[in-house]
Amino acid sequence: MSAGAQFYPGASTAYRYDGRYPGLMQEINCCVTHTTEGTMLPSYDGGVSAPNSTLLPDIPARKLKVYAHFPADMSARALVDNPNTEVRTNRNNCHQVELVGSCDPARRTSWGTRRAGVDYIYWPEAPDWALREYAKYVAWLNTEHGVPLVSTPRPWLAYPGSYGNSRARMELDEWHKFKGHCGHMHVPDGNDHGDPGNTRMDLVIAYAKAIVGGEDPNPSEEDDDMPTPAELWSHRIAVPDGRQVSAADILGYSDARHDVVYREIVAVKAQIAGLTATVQTLAGLLGQHDDVDTATIVAAVEQAIADAVVQVDVNITGTQES
Repeated sequence: MSAGAQFYPGASTAYRYDGRYPGLMQEINCCVTHTTEGTMLPSYDGGVSAPNSTLLPDIPARKLKVYAHFPADMSARALVDNPNTEVRTNRNNCHQVELVGSCDPARRTSWGTRRAGVDYIYWPEAPDWALREYAKYVAWLNTEHGVPLVSTPRPWLAYPGSYGNSRARMELDEWHKFKGHCGHMHVPDGNDHGDPGNTRMDLVIAYAKAIVGGEDPNPSEEDDDMPTPAELWSHRIAVPDGRQVSAADILGYSDARHDVVYREIVAVKAQIAGLTATVQTLAGLLGQHDDVDTATIVAAVEQAIADAVVQVDVNITGTQES
């Protein structure tokens, strides 16, 4: 009989699927972390592809809401499971967790109209509170079920480099013997997904070890208020025209404006070069007449050109170099 509590304290059991798809009871010794690549609690086709638990971020409250789909020691259904092999992936004493959010760098700062750190979590740059929240769950797996607080020696590659038959993927025998924490990217035998990318499971495991060792899992607000790079990058402020813009928006606008200004400068230089050639020709023609002071004309025109260049510089940069 399986030992340890079967449901995480406070977890919602509103979406349990073990009555419909009962799995094999086992003594878990490893945990596979997934990302849902979505922003809401998935339906999992009514439980057909559900993990043991889904962790849904409540970003304003800085909490992860846990939804239990199968008992902790029951085999779940989130892996490709080949019934023709001796080692069944879903039944390899593994527990499975889906983290709602994304590991795709294309969604690092935004996802359509949604914003990372505000509307969803980009897990490779997850805020510290989210990693600590997941660490509580990982610590529970250790204390209740003995899942070792160690990571696979295989790398946690960034997506999409983690997809397919990458160097992160275990061999079947290696997977059969594995104990500890790994990602979907590490599971073999027909599994090709690359989640959860380079999510900082090293920090999650370190925080879990601290919790098991008796440290406070909830750091002070002063420590926890430090924004992450992702939060800073995606943070939006109001500008005079009423729009909300982020640092990423401003950088993109600056790059575009730089290109426009550069093209304007090149055009002005071309016009000046053409004007200079015209003046030189005009001066030569005037020099054929004895009563015209060519040097005076040239000097006056050159001064006009210099004044025009200064004015162009002031209009573009807002300052005039001394």
